[in-house]
Amino acid sequence: MSRKIPEEEYRKTLSGRFRQWLDGTKDPFLGEVEMKKQEPFREPEQVVRRRKQDRKLLTERVYDLEHNMEVRIFQRFYKIFSVLFCIFLVVMLLTAVSDLPSFGQADNPPNNEVAARYIEKGLQETGAVNIVTGMILDYRAFDTLGESHVLFIATCTVLILLRVDKKGDKEEGEANDRIHEPKNDVILQAVAKILVPPVFLFGIYIILAGHLGPGGGFSGGAVIGAGLILYLNAFGFARTERIFTAKTYRRMSFCALACYSAAKSYSFYTGANHIESVIPLGTPGAILSSGLILVLNICVGVVVAGTMYTFYVMFRKGGY
Repeated sequence: MSRKIPEEEYRKTLSGRFRQWLDGTKDPFLGEVEMKKQEPFREPEQVVRRRKQDRKLLTERVYDLEHNMEVRIFQRFYKIFSVLFCIFLVVMLLTAVSDLPSFGQADNPPNNEVAARYIEKGLQETGAVNIVTGMILDYRAFDTLGESHVLFIATCTVLILLRVDKKGDKEEGEANDRIHEPKNDVILQAVAKILVPPVFLFGIYIILAGHLGPGGGFSGGAVIGAGLILYLNAFGFARTERIFTAKTYRRMSFCALACYSAAKSYSFYTGANHIESVIPLGTPGAILSSGLILVLNICVGVVVAGTMYTFYVMFRKGGY
């Protein structure tokens, strides 16, 4: 068995000194290294005069636009080149327009077989009564997936540029949050209590009925986002963050985008390989119809609503 030594002796050993250095209780270089008090740096007077002279020469010879020949030549060349470029652009545009087909011809590109396919077989192939929704979330669903990701990336960019992370700045932002808006406004809060629930219900209705009539995830999400902004203006962040925070937005956006990607990956795989999809289209006109379009509308609505609210919050205060 090892012999227990006193604390004072242990501190003098190699392991004891290493332990003190590791804990930060003692600096091994303190008192062992020669230290001198540094004097403030002062440039020689000759160097200062030379720098001032160089700056004066730079201002007189380089930034003197009236007497600088190189700058004057560049400005003339820039003006001439701008005029030539505008003329070239106008000629190219007029040439392109002159080659366009006449308006109203049956063989024009807008009147090709794609539009006819959407109109004639859209209901049969997608199950959506709303042809626009069937086109966006079925025929061109991959494009809509990219648009949803663009919204999410735009939100991430705004978070990076406008997010306030310092504690002092957050407290100052909280104190000055509603300096330009009504604070505890009875009329605004009473109107918000009446309008916010119908606004949310209307937004949900637009999303759920997007495949049956005008509406869908984009418009319904915008309505829900407007309801969140109205609630925030009336009652402030303290009450709004009970139902919607930055963590809530991240989780909802991730789940919505992941669900959208998984759903359309399945559709793309089955369609590309001519495999019969197990998801039925349902009865046209019923709420549970049109295959995965209802699910995709919900995903798009979640992303749009969260993005609208997050943009407003970031530009207003820089954080939730």
